[in-house]
Amino acid sequence: MFYSDIDPVLFELGPFSIRYYGLIFALGILLSFLVVRHLARKRQLPLGGKDFDELLILSAVSVIVGARLGHVISLWSYYLSSPLEVFAVWNGGMAFHGGFVGLVLAGLWFSRRKKISFYDLADIAVIPAALALAFGRVANFINGEFYGTPTALPWAVKFGSVSGFRHPVQVYEAIKNLAIFVVLWQLQRQRRWQLPKGFLFWVFVFLYGSIRFVLEFVKVVPDFAFGLTWGQLWGIPMAVLGGFMLLRLGKVLKGGSGKQRQ
Repeated sequence: MFYSDIDPVLFELGPFSIRYYGLIFALGILLSFLVVRHLARKRQLPLGGKDFDELLILSAVSVIVGARLGHVISLWSYYLSSPLEVFAVWNGGMAFHGGFVGLVLAGLWFSRRKKISFYDLADIAVIPAALALAFGRVANFINGEFYGTPTALPWAVKFGSVSGFRHPVQVYEAIKNLAIFVVLWQLQRQRRWQLPKGFLFWVFVFLYGSIRFVLEFVKVVPDFAFGLTWGQLWGIPMAVLGGFMLLRLGKVLKGGSGKQRQ
């Protein structure tokens, strides 16, 4: 068993403090941008230098706003009583599902404006997104937030003043996101099949939604509706829709029509 006593503040400069959470979040966005630019050039997407700068700003804003709104909605009763806390993003509290919706909407707008296929962009964007999400869960662990239910497992963790030893769900989710990244990276590298457009995007949606649904059972978060958590309510449609779309695209791949790709 382990004790988590990491100070979430990396260092302080007078009244200002630099937290691991914000630093890791910014690093994740930057890394995602660099990987997307690399893959876009590799796949010869019609995007210029200024396009990537615009994409970086748009993606960062959409993810931050969407993720924060998603978190606020999931804990709406708390934020109704403490409305100013809505803006305290440095204290943590970013919901993946809100950020994902924001990123998809931004991607739809950007791809339409630049006259490129949404799936061409989405298939490469989800790869670094999975890696960035892994970093984000590490930040959650450092903050001591979104911890799990009590357990006596050898790798249980004691978080600050929280009673008992807990499942380090943040670590579980970091491993999950890293595994999804590896799967997507290997799929985009293979040359045996020409994957149909949207295949990588829907692999991400299916894997994230289904695995997240299961992990929510050992996470300490309030039920949102119907006895399910916010993450589970989002996980169900992600898993179902992702699985359905993969079955459809699998038929295309099996029939050889996937050669339309790249």
